[in-house]
Amino acid sequence: MFETPANASVVVQQAWDEYGDPRRIDHLEEVSTNVSTNRVFRVHFTDSSHAVVKVSSYGSYFLFAEDHDRLFRLHNQLQSTRWRGFLAQVLDKDGRPYTWYDGRCWAAFYSDVERREPLPRILSEEQVGCFAREIAHFHLSCAAVAPQLPHMSNSVKSDAIHLLDQLTNAFAPRNFSLHAEDIGVLWKSTHEFLEYLDRVHYDEWQKIPILVDWNLGNFSVTPTNDGFRLFSRWDYDWFRVDSRLFDFYFLSRVSSRTGDRTQFNYSPHTLVEPRFLTFVRAYHEVNPLSESDIRFLPYAYRFFILNYVIREGARFFRPELCTQFRREVARMYLPQLDQLDIAPLLKIVMT
Repeated sequence: MFETPANASVVVQQAWDEYGDPRRIDHLEEVSTNVSTNRVFRVHFTDSSHAVVKVSSYGSYFLFAEDHDRLFRLHNQLQSTRWRGFLAQVLDKDGRPYTWYDGRCWAAFYSDVERREPLPRILSEEQVGCFAREIAHFHLSCAAVAPQLPHMSNSVKSDAIHLLDQLTNAFAPRNFSLHAEDIGVLWKSTHEFLEYLDRVHYDEWQKIPILVDWNLGNFSVTPTNDGFRLFSRWDYDWFRVDSRLFDFYFLSRVSSRTGDRTQFNYSPHTLVEPRFLTFVRAYHEVNPLSESDIRFLPYAYRFFILNYVIREGARFFRPELCTQFRREVARMYLPQLDQLDIAPLLKIVMT
């Protein structure tokens, strides 16, 4: 990534110049998190308007461009629904989402969406239920427009197969900065995940656009007489088109008794907290879940930590956090997952 704001400023200026908008950049305000390797800036223009830009150099530009094409299409498809304006729009050029690429790094610009009220760090039981119903409605709308979105190049299965290959490499301990026994734990868990996908015929499951990372700092709400409505969402680091169940781990974190905003760990315990039972019950009333969905939840969580923390960890996290999280996955979170009792969740959908 870029070591100094000056280097990032040059990239943003070049990207904006090629975009061709006549507005002139006055200054950049960095709004990056202290966790991600991406750099995000609010661009202030001389006419007092502004936009947001994300600059990256880790991973694949081509997957980045594909994600932004699908996000652009999703935003447009939702304009005739109650979710009009909910998603920050990827700025377009000649009717196509604009992404800039120089062979080394890449950037995309977004509308700077209006933000209303944040949810409190710890939700009340009533707020958990309201949040669940809002997400259920959003998922229904995403499912309705999903057939209009092209398929993605990557999938849960292809990502897991790629990780399995990486873990089989003789240099895996060095590549992941882990002990050989940790690599063995990760290989076994990835292999079991792929076996499960095969058993449940996952290829046939419904796939919808999902945003995965529902940290409290990613969205705002509008208070109403009966609770609140989701108002705007602005972060898309982990966008993909796949099962809605991959949204549920972060939804459990927001619902938890400890809240999510400052909790930089990825323990699975939030999936079985009483508050998440409240969430699932309220979600199920609006957008029904099946027994197969609930049994898949631990595997959705497993994929999250294997893919985003192990396989792609260096893309999202600063080096010291990446090393810490990878060790915790192998030595703490995967063993904890083996003890997870989802019977109370199953009871909700089977009664």
